[in-house]
Amino acid sequence: MQGPWSDDVPDGWQVRPLWSEFRRGKTLGDGTEELLSVYRDYGVIPKSSRDDNFNTASEDLSKYQRVSVGDLVVNKMKAWQGSLGISNHDGIVSPAYFVYTATGGLDRRFAHYLLRSKEYADHMAAISSGIRPNQWDLDPAQFAVTPLLVPPPRKQRAIADYLDRETAQIDAFIAKNQELMVLLSERRTAAAQSKVEHHVGMGSRLKYRFREIDVRAGDRWEALPLLSVSINHGVRPREDDTESARERSDLSHYKVASTGDIVLNRMRAFQGGLGVAAQEGLVSPDYAVLRPTMAVDAEWMSSVMRTPKFVSEMVMRLRGIGSTDAGAVRTPRIGVADLGSILIDVPPLDVQRSELQTLDEAIARIETAMNVGHRSVHLARERRAALISAAVTGKLDITEAG
Repeated sequence: MQGPWSDDVPDGWQVRPLWSEFRRGKTLGDGTEELLSVYRDYGVIPKSSRDDNFNTASEDLSKYQRVSVGDLVVNKMKAWQGSLGISNHDGIVSPAYFVYTATGGLDRRFAHYLLRSKEYADHMAAISSGIRPNQWDLDPAQFAVTPLLVPPPRKQRAIADYLDRETAQIDAFIAKNQELMVLLSERRTAAAQSKVEHHVGMGSRLKYRFREIDVRAGDRWEALPLLSVSINHGVRPREDDTESARERSDLSHYKVASTGDIVLNRMRAFQGGLGVAAQEGLVSPDYAVLRPTMAVDAEWMSSVMRTPKFVSEMVMRLRGIGSTDAGAVRTPRIGVADLGSILIDVPPLDVQRSELQTLDEAIARIETAMNVGHRSVHLARERRAALISAAVTGKLDITEAG
């Protein structure tokens, strides 16, 4: 029987259909058991053990399925991504999962590694179907006849013991690198803030001047101390356009941003929603378009406006928090005029650019280190997957303990 593996069956190993080792069932829990979830990277684990699972469980858990230690649990829509595994926990899982009770003699650790190997993930993809990959469904009938490689019991235990040791070391290496990347990310943020944050809360006020610009008369910008605010609007439909054409071309509420303007999302600026325009274009009416004068470097000003001190000043000036008389919730947004009340010290242009260069160099060094870390994690995961595949298919001969 040909299976997902590429080579011949090793001597002394057998090939058995999955149905001979696992039987699908559906026993309902009583809703008091621990809620379990199936992760691509971990298998079956308590849902409460992770804070990155945003799937909301039903309020009524009476239809959730009971899972016992040793059961095979399969997320039928993501099995091809590796979302299946042998459970080491008692609990309940979503009714959308497949739950199989072990009926054969497979070592559950070996079965876990085997079914989550790359060869079997590819097999799950081949027997799943649907319109889009994230909506593929595993065919239970074809899954039931999936050929399993079954070494002798002692060999199963030897392979599982070996993989437990080796993958634990690789996982520890990955965890250390991920911790390092978190620290580097924090250092990058701190570097970006420390270089320019001291300018906020001192010096002169960040002044703006408002002037409606008539697109038919062309841009009329005044020389200002720091920034001007563009309320130059988009193209209006021509009088001779048809009604449908006018609906499509009426961009008169949108604002024009030119290269080098600071574009600020008035509802998301306090979350970092601002930056320097790389080209000319139109932006939402909810955005503000700020044009620096020749005395201000746009990238420097943008960096200042993303610092925690500046953000905290913006938060203090947010408007629209609360509900309207009709009960609708107002979205808080920063008033552009309120930005003008924020104090900021503006050094000479050459100092601004020197600070930016120092900042860019510091961030570049940190990002280089982060790229090395990401590459190391990627290679470690590839090594882990290759090691598991080689061991469970017999390509790597694991010596049995005496």
